[in-house]
Amino acid sequence: MGENEANLPNTALQGKKMAYQKVNADRRAPGHSQYLDNDDLQATALDLEWDMEKELEEPGFDQFQLDSAENQNLENSETTDLNLDPIQPATSPKGRFQRLQEESDYVTHYTRSAPKSNPCNFCRLLKIFCTAIILFISGILIGYYTHKNCSSNATSSGTLDLQLYQEILKTIQAEDIRKSFRNLVQLYKSENDIEISKKIKTQWTSLGLEDVQFVNYSVLLNLPGTSPSSVTLSSSDQCFHPNGQPCSEETRQHSSQDLLYSYAAYSASGTLKAEVIDVSYGNADDLNRIKKMKNVTNQIALLKLGKLPLLYKLSLLEKAGFGGVLLYIDPCDLPKTANLSYDTFMVSLNPGGDPSTPGYPSIDGSFRQNRLNLTSLLVQPISASLVAKLISSPKDRITYSACSPLELPNNEERIVSMQIQTVTKFETVTNVVGYLKGSTSPDRYIIVGSRHHTAYSYNGQEWASSTAIITAFIRALMLRVKRGWRPDRTIVFCSWGGTAFGNIGSYEWGEDFKKVLQKNVVAYVSLHSPVSGNSSLYSVASPSLQQLVAEKNNFNCSRRGQCPETNISSVQMQDDADYFINHLGVPAVRFTYEDIKALEGPSFLSEGFFPKRATKIEEMDPFFNLHETITKLSGEVILQIANEPVLPFNALDIALEVQNSLKGDQPNTPQLLALASRLRESAELFQSDEMRPANDPKERAPIRVRMLNEVLQDMEKSFLVQRAPPGFYRNILYHLDGKTSQFSILLEAWKHCKSLASNETLQEALSEVLNSINAAQVYFKAGLDVFESVLVGKN
Repeated sequence: MGENEANLPNTALQGKKMAYQKVNADRRAPGHSQYLDNDDLQATALDLEWDMEKELEEPGFDQFQLDSAENQNLENSETTDLNLDPIQPATSPKGRFQRLQEESDYVTHYTRSAPKSNPCNFCRLLKIFCTAIILFISGILIGYYTHKNCSSNATSSGTLDLQLYQEILKTIQAEDIRKSFRNLVQLYKSENDIEISKKIKTQWTSLGLEDVQFVNYSVLLNLPGTSPSSVTLSSSDQCFHPNGQPCSEETRQHSSQDLLYSYAAYSASGTLKAEVIDVSYGNADDLNRIKKMKNVTNQIALLKLGKLPLLYKLSLLEKAGFGGVLLYIDPCDLPKTANLSYDTFMVSLNPGGDPSTPGYPSIDGSFRQNRLNLTSLLVQPISASLVAKLISSPKDRITYSACSPLELPNNEERIVSMQIQTVTKFETVTNVVGYLKGSTSPDRYIIVGSRHHTAYSYNGQEWASSTAIITAFIRALMLRVKRGWRPDRTIVFCSWGGTAFGNIGSYEWGEDFKKVLQKNVVAYVSLHSPVSGNSSLYSVASPSLQQLVAEKNNFNCSRRGQCPETNISSVQMQDDADYFINHLGVPAVRFTYEDIKALEGPSFLSEGFFPKRATKIEEMDPFFNLHETITKLSGEVILQIANEPVLPFNALDIALEVQNSLKGDQPNTPQLLALASRLRESAELFQSDEMRPANDPKERAPIRVRMLNEVLQDMEKSFLVQRAPPGFYRNILYHLDGKTSQFSILLEAWKHCKSLASNETLQEALSEVLNSINAAQVYFKAGLDVFESVLVGKN
């Protein structure tokens, strides 16, 4: 892609400069798309023009004077600054693209000395007065009908867009999604992931999608050994597999894939015999309580999944001195309909991408680091039924209507021996990527991500839902494209591989194209797990996109006549959106159906991959109506982001989210609160003064819209912190769960420092948050200065 820069005037602030430029691609790597390296993408350099008051020029008149309603004089000066203080932000509930009430109209006066002796002075003055009255009335009429027509045109344009979206989406049918889902499931039973990737590529190409390609990476995978792991009770010498079944020679020789893949990828391997210590959920308070009672060095922790990121809890256990971990999910944390007491699951200890190339892509010639395991702990996921055996608990304790959590008595000692065998080797992970090139802004991308089955992983089939939905949307979209329509921005469809091992496919692709994606990606729409339940529609969205998502939710429920309370939050997602949120600062959104109990229970349970069968998915959504709803909701958001002249992002909502995140009992420095207040002021001014012309097509000067969109798409990049605890999002706008609104890194640092003599960790977290808020405030202020300097330059 050739370099293309739009040079803008310097801001009025010394040392601050807002640069808007296209992305450089220094080279074209084999397999890279032509749309990521297109030499034809050129920025249109258009002059920014503003409608100004015109001066009246009449022959024989000496001068004109413009007085404002406040009798302020407009003076000609090359350094005239705009007085922005009186401008108040829009107070509409929507808050987006709302015009302000204009300042009082300027009154035009003129002065001229009349000759002292002229008999026709009165007649001349009368003619001039009558002429002025006629011109004034004519101007009002012209202005009224012009404004009426413009408003009508703007409304008509918006209505046409909505009609277009509905025409595209109405072709999406539940029955078609069900057929696609069943075909994928049948394909999976007979072929490996390479064949599945080929089928996806062939299908997308046949639908008309452009430049569909494979993007392969050779990555380091940690795989289970030839026989399943085991846990042996020293008191009885009984050996059990992770699902609670007794060990036997037959089981070892004919182990099912589900049993083999009940393991923690990238865990340490070997054998450890030690005492089992119940650490509950493994937070800082739990560990401090345990360490006061027992010596935990090289012992085995009995750990519940949930409430905090697994990687963070393992880091605390490793720091405390534990040698092993038995990981399980308490049945009380699951919906009553989910009977998983005997089910095994898989977890990955990989924070993201190929472990052998951390931070850079796994392309030919890259240096490979020797990282056979990512922790010194031996980690083994086990079923709840095995936990019950370890603590000598009767089976019926987990079937009571009032569920009793599993706990190991503190006064009892349990010695076990755990054995873990894994194999580490390089394998190929395949992504399928296709493009629908935009018509007016082809260098701006909306990425739509699904996932497909990866060999060597658990036997789940949720990926078939994800793939069926993205294919259904592509089919509907391409039907319209064949009739001559295209979106304004490019839509990139991605089916990721290697998700179960730590989002490897998406991470490697993101690292490979990082320089291009940093400048060009506008938003990420995730189709990772569309149907995980059937009782509640749950949406996760960046703060800047929550308003758009709420509008789509309300519109969807009004069509069905059912409008429950909108459930939208900015919480961490365990899916392939990870890289785009945490390393690129891209706004993201995901719609999914969940069980209400799952939403009310602990967060991060989805870090465990259960082998969900196709029959289970069809039981949850027998007619695939939920799949259809997710496809249409996601599709409408994609179309609106891809097609609206001004990106439908809300700047003010980010500032409000920051202020809400500073509420609560956590300590906040005065600097944090003051910065948050200034950020809100800048965001209000930016949204009301710079985004308001979007309502009027006359004022949509292309260069102005381009500048505005570039500010909007980069708003969240300021909130990427340099250091975050393991498993925590670097993007601090996202919370650990929907129950807490505080900044996650501040909340955890505050809890952590309570037990320490030093508050260094808290001070570091405060500094990270402070710098992020300051960077965002400077960013909005610089955006305002750019628009102001352009306006002054035009004057």
